[in-house]
Amino acid sequence: MRDLTEAVDGLREGRLHSVELVREAIARARLAQLRHNCFVHIDVEGATAAAEMADALLQGCAREGVRPPGALLGVPVAHKDMFEREGRPTRCASKVRKPRAARRNATVVSRLDLAGAIDLGTLNMAEFALGATGHNAATGDCRNAWDPQFISGGSSSGSAVAVASGAVFASLGSDTGGSVRIPASANGIVGLKPTYGLIPRTGSMKLSPSIDVIGPMARSARDVALLLEVLAGADGMDACSSSRARPRYVQEVTRGVEGLRIGIPRNHFPVGVAPVIRAAMDASLALLERAGATLVPLEIPEAVASMAELSRAVVYAEATALHGQALRQVGARYTPQVRLRASTGLGIPAPLYLEALQWRLPVLRQFVEQVFSRCDVLQTPTIPIPVPRRDETDVGAGPALWELLAQLVRCTACPRDSTVVACRSARNTWRDRLPRRCCCASLRCSSARRRYRCRRRCIRARAPRTCRGSSRAARLRRRRHLRPRRRKCDVFRHRSVH
Repeated sequence: MRDLTEAVDGLREGRLHSVELVREAIARARLAQLRHNCFVHIDVEGATAAAEMADALLQGCAREGVRPPGALLGVPVAHKDMFEREGRPTRCASKVRKPRAARRNATVVSRLDLAGAIDLGTLNMAEFALGATGHNAATGDCRNAWDPQFISGGSSSGSAVAVASGAVFASLGSDTGGSVRIPASANGIVGLKPTYGLIPRTGSMKLSPSIDVIGPMARSARDVALLLEVLAGADGMDACSSSRARPRYVQEVTRGVEGLRIGIPRNHFPVGVAPVIRAAMDASLALLERAGATLVPLEIPEAVASMAELSRAVVYAEATALHGQALRQVGARYTPQVRLRASTGLGIPAPLYLEALQWRLPVLRQFVEQVFSRCDVLQTPTIPIPVPRRDETDVGAGPALWELLAQLVRCTACPRDSTVVACRSARNTWRDRLPRRCCCASLRCSSARRRYRCRRRCIRARAPRTCRGSSRAARLRRRRHLRPRRRKCDVFRHRSVH
């Protein structure tokens, strides 16, 4: 089975044709859908037409002797059912939302298009990304790519299964507490949770905005590095996106591990790890040590373990805030498990949520000083237990759900990841933009003709009362004078400016 890099090289050298790859991918996608239920929509006509155009462009570049434009030209990929594609409905694998075609593309989808990738369709997922097993009563369970009797992991279940089954060469997922890493581990592929803000999230579904990231999934680390070069970069529509210069990820990933310091945690992560998982981790360490890496045993700060509970408080509080209105209006449309998890934030007090936000930066500093001052990377398990069966994890919405989640996400939902930087990066960005928005709103109200109505209507902004004259006759004169110009003040029509 070819990987992404081999397909790109074969297309550029003329050994492969995009139409052939797409036809093979469509056949595999239909088979995978029947066996694993990993797709929501397969765009046969659109993918075939795009493949024909890609082949024509590749042939033209070959005749002219120029390098083809786009790093992924002619390669079929797919994405999770949470990224907007113009003209295609985005349901987030739920029956809560009414089908409505998106008006624009998500930033990551547009960047894949610019790179020449061919969109084969949208992929199944846990409803609203609230699930770690792949169960979904709304669209059907997504099943493991190697054995349908086992779970696929979630929430990016279809993204992992489609890659592992050979339907596509790469896919997009999202990760808040393990939604890329868990299904990638369960299906034997490579999934990356990048640094917060590295890949812009414009046009994608939100679960916990202060932690959510978009992650690529493929069959090898080199493929993921190639995808990251395409997807990473600043986006003017995403205030939390990073504007730092992108390194050459493909070159970095081929450097090898000689001289790399690998940290081996003695506490927290090894607790509760199954013997078979422990044996696989030891075997990988032996291989890395023979390749030139240095193993560094170390202790994880205890604050990281206690911060796991506060991390969950942040996720559920923000998720409930996003789903609050839908839960009140159409709560019966949610599946039982998702309704329970989406409403968990109702029981989280605001002081606990604020405390979790305040702890992020101190814990990050402590972690960097005590851990990454001694090593470059950490080796930790993704799923500390063998991949469970689907019938064993179909526990409904009872207390067993929380026990299952605690086992699956214990090593991925801890804020040891780069997502801890989210608080600092987001605050710096918004601190720059928020005063400018307030300044623009104040300038709109600065005209003497508009101060009166701004004083009456902009109560929330506490606009200063600077109009002269307080008699009833004076107020009526100003009202008659301002009436023809009422629609020209944006503040009146868009109160959200304040």
